Amino acid sequence: MSENSSVAPEVVPEFGKVRKFLFPVHSFEVKKALPMGMMFFFILFNYTCLRNLKDALVVTAPNSGAEVLPFLKGWLVMPCAVLFTFLYAKGSDAMSCEKLFYVTMGIFIAFFGIFGFVIYPNLNILHPAAKTVAEWQNAHKTWAWPLAAVGNWSFALFYMMAELWGSVALSLLFWQFANQICKTSEAKRFYAFFGLLAQFSLLLAGELADAFAKTESQSKSVFWIIGIVVASGLLVMCIYRWIYVYVLTDKKLYDKPELPGAKKKKTKMGFWQSMKIMVTSPYLGLIAALVICYGISVNLMEGLWKGQAHTIYSDKNQFNAFMGRYSRYTGIVSIFVMIVGGNILRKFSWFTAAVITPVLTLITGSLFFAFVIWKDSFADSLASFADTLTRVLKPEEAIVITPVIAAVLLGEIILILAKSTKYALFDLTKEMAYIPLDEEMKVKGKVVVDVVGGRLGKASGAWIQLGLLTIFSKIWGTKARLIQIAPCLFGIFVVSCIVWTLAVNTLSKKITAVTAQPPATATS
Repeated sequence: MSENSSVAPEVVPEFGKVRKFLFPVHSFEVKKALPMGMMFFFILFNYTCLRNLKDALVVTAPNSGAEVLPFLKGWLVMPCAVLFTFLYAKGSDAMSCEKLFYVTMGIFIAFFGIFGFVIYPNLNILHPAAKTVAEWQNAHKTWAWPLAAVGNWSFALFYMMAELWGSVALSLLFWQFANQICKTSEAKRFYAFFGLLAQFSLLLAGELADAFAKTESQSKSVFWIIGIVVASGLLVMCIYRWIYVYVLTDKKLYDKPELPGAKKKKTKMGFWQSMKIMVTSPYLGLIAALVICYGISVNLMEGLWKGQAHTIYSDKNQFNAFMGRYSRYTGIVSIFVMIVGGNILRKFSWFTAAVITPVLTLITGSLFFAFVIWKDSFADSLASFADTLTRVLKPEEAIVITPVIAAVLLGEIILILAKSTKYALFDLTKEMAYIPLDEEMKVKGKVVVDVVGGRLGKASGAWIQLGLLTIFSKIWGTKARLIQIAPCLFGIFVVSCIVWTLAVNTLSKKITAVTAQPPATATS
């Protein structure tokens, strides 16, 4: 026997320290990981551009305000999300996943193109006069905000489609595809990289919004933003096709016997069976609880924040530029959080990575609500702080910090932190929870949870706000504002965050149990 035979072989690290931290992908896997990351980049880029523009169009429209948003989310976006889920379930039975992807993306791209190039240039013809809408509102004060949405109907439709883009293209189409072609071992390394690459899209979208806001013509600004969105959507479809042709045919990168969503002889679940699964399956129900509680919590906080911001930025371009800066800063922070979050996901348990978002949202959101509710009591302190800054930084120009300005700034910081941890940890841990499920549940279960559940969360937050606005408008005999119902929203926000945290804990135990067994429908 050799003298050195008892010596253990040297263990070679899988990746170097820097590569393990930033890019834990093998060289042969780049062909798979990079195109997926680019798909995510362009989808999130469109989502950010559309989010900034939809808020600017609706909030600053004639006779409108942030108070219109709850009506749109609760009574327009939510029903359309349910309708989409029904049609998508039917489409998944009739078409392959690849064809369904192209059809779904094509509908969104066509609508955005028609809005930007046909509808928006002809608003004077297509929308009722602002004076007419104001008369409707004066005659029916309780329904003033829904009437504002009716008067600006094309903005309402654009808002609805932009909202659905986030649920459909981002949460459903991309992540469903990723879960189908990635193994759990790959997901732990790839998903954080996808997110990291995609965060740079927030920087690009923010810069574009800021640049286009400086143009004199709002029509030209919308024209160019929509044109870029359409081109970006077409690129996503091209990358998707490239992956099907060159990645899924490579056995080193995809070792399943058939392509994702290939036709099977087994009986397909119908729409109502899929809906029933979400309600009766504890596993999917818990994933839905995470999505719904996130939607309620952030929606309650975000609506109040946008209402405060509208008092400062009343012009469409100004508001779009403001949202663009918000997106840019979100991207910068998200890149850092994504790097840290990816390593948390690899080094610690699923529960540790998943619980950070609800706990952080609860703590920082409570600070925001508390400040907004009692902001006037800080007026003297803020004025004194502004005087000190003026003397130190700009003696020749007075710095003004009103309670509203401080509330908008604080809300922006808190929402950036909440969104960053959502992108870096919430989204990744949620998607990993789908991987143990079978192919049928990955398609049908995911569309119900992410599209209907995601919209239900935002719609629930919207219904809460709309209900309180309607009640107080009727009591006071005038249009109620979100700032006036902030104490009620605060209490509901806290309850939602607590339920969210408890759901994470319970789902963590379910994931541990399911991953120890062969993939199943997780209905028990």
